[in-house]
Amino acid sequence: MSLHRLSHVTIGVPDVAATTSYYTDFGLRPSGGTRLATRDGGDQLQLVPAPFRRLVELGVAADDSDDLARIAASLQRLGHPASLDDDALVTTEPVSGFTVRIRVLPRLRQEPQPATPYNGPGRIERRGRAPGVLRTEPVRPRRLGHAVAGTTDLATTMRFFVDGLGFKVSDHIGDKGAFMRCSTDHHNFLALQSPVNYLHHTSWQVDDIDDVGRGAHAMLEGAPERHVWGLGRHHAGSNFFWYLKDPAGNFSEYFSDMDCIPEDEIWEPEVLEGAKGLFSWGPPPPPSFLEPEDLAALMTGAHSKG
Repeated sequence: MSLHRLSHVTIGVPDVAATTSYYTDFGLRPSGGTRLATRDGGDQLQLVPAPFRRLVELGVAADDSDDLARIAASLQRLGHPASLDDDALVTTEPVSGFTVRIRVLPRLRQEPQPATPYNGPGRIERRGRAPGVLRTEPVRPRRLGHAVAGTTDLATTMRFFVDGLGFKVSDHIGDKGAFMRCSTDHHNFLALQSPVNYLHHTSWQVDDIDDVGRGAHAMLEGAPERHVWGLGRHHAGSNFFWYLKDPAGNFSEYFSDMDCIPEDEIWEPEVLEGAKGLFSWGPPPPPSFLEPEDLAALMTGAHSKG
């Protein structure tokens, strides 16, 4: 695959200062202006003023300028305009209207973490306390993993991502959503059929399940209203998760241990129905996860700006 990761996401929010403070607590580091950085991916989040929360731009990384030319040709066949120069292609998702910026960027090489020893029935790999319970350093996400957005026209959004940009479908949620990838991760973008176009959540990789829990625990100390859903494990992607909510109403997810698909031939997409499309174990999702409480307000805001 010539695409190899998400490079960044830009989110519009009504209160940039409050939302920046939230993502700083979440573990991202200020990097000048309204940009925030992960440990491995660099500047991966930018917050900009907007009257209501929305996805403004999704960044994707490609290997070379030939890849950009092929994507531009695919978009042209679909009737989607794109501007192209030597190292960047810019186009617009046709349903929600957010910008997609594909740049020629180096592949991200992450230093592997030492394997954590786990004890189990009949197996003693660790003597003494587990390293995960001894960690004291703040959790810092390694990179941006994926984004999830609602779309009023799932078929058109999927066609744009798959036939236009070159994403691959990993799994379906019935006829209501599609997990799509532009890297070896199980998914980098999930499109969900929705009555309004909106950003559901962004997801950020941490080292392991201990850091999923430690990160959420730190975020909830003194601010329990940030909690949304977790701890649990998804079926689609297999990743551990914990979701929290930023001041604008966007969800943010800590994740670890996601399925990898290094070769398309080894993966067969499934159609996931019911709870299997959401999680394998953990508490059931609250109603506000499936239908965020501000959807009606977002619909009103979107119509008033249309």
